[in-house]
Amino acid sequence: MSLLEIRDLRVTYGSGAAAVPAVRGVGLSLAAGRKLGIAGESGCGKSTLALALLRLLPASARLSGEILLDGEDVLTMRWGRLRAVRWAGASIVFQGAMHSLNAVRRIGDQIAEPILLHSGATPGAARSRVGELLAQVGLPDGRADAYPHELSGGQRQRVMIAMALACDPRLIVADEPTTALDVMIQAQILRLIGGLVTERDLGLLMISHDLAVLADVCDRLAVMYAGRVVEEGPARDVYAAGLHPYGQALSAAFPRVGDPGSRRAPRGLPGDPPDPAALPPGCAFHPRCPVAVPVCAREEQELTGDGHRAACVRPGPSRPSGPPGRPS
Repeated sequence: MSLLEIRDLRVTYGSGAAAVPAVRGVGLSLAAGRKLGIAGESGCGKSTLALALLRLLPASARLSGEILLDGEDVLTMRWGRLRAVRWAGASIVFQGAMHSLNAVRRIGDQIAEPILLHSGATPGAARSRVGELLAQVGLPDGRADAYPHELSGGQRQRVMIAMALACDPRLIVADEPTTALDVMIQAQILRLIGGLVTERDLGLLMISHDLAVLADVCDRLAVMYAGRVVEEGPARDVYAAGLHPYGQALSAAFPRVGDPGSRRAPRGLPGDPPDPAALPPGCAFHPRCPVAVPVCAREEQELTGDGHRAACVRPGPSRPSGPPGRPS
């Protein structure tokens, strides 16, 4: 049994004629000890998917499908059971640690709060656990008395990771955990997260717009566009030999180390993802696709393939030269 199984998940905001589809029929799975990356541009549904996993979306959101965490459907849980699952069963590392931490409370108290709430530990035991967690993420115990503004960006992100680990969850969802960090601190944080997943047999679902980061950290990678998964497979294969033109364009947008041509002229993708309230007919990507054919404007493709799947009428690594195709 998978640790996390997402089946035909659909999320819309609003209702009736004004309903806006943000996630459209997503199906993914994640086993314990494995790392799944979710990539895509802003507005493609990544964060909505992450928040849906623990029903953290606003009241205007409507969800359908199944989100099975250790075989139990999060979408049908009663409120009391859901509160127990949050932190203890699954936790989230939000992007922007400065905005997620309480600016007027010491970080030790913030890390201890879920421990006291979910484990029934004494204040002394919770304080001892805080010291252990800070050590795990590479911070001295003395920093427990600091306020968030007294820490660097990388240290605050480490605090967020410590909080996510506080109640020994089985699943960690990391939503753009390194977006605001410099490249050196980003590398440290990513090594830290990857090491903890392996050592503690956790499941990690990591969201980013950066395919290169996800390919380096994750085992498998799913690419989202306009609320759907358009490609999914082994992370390095999706990054280096994508089957869908959108995944190829994301990969080509990043300069390659040792490739002067890609550094001087990285190939991006013109335009923006469509407005979810006004999706084009057929494949939502076809207005931006360099290899679209007439059927793309009429029919939306389903994921096909074995191991490495793509939702494309012409899946394959061979594309015409020029932007936004994959690098040669």
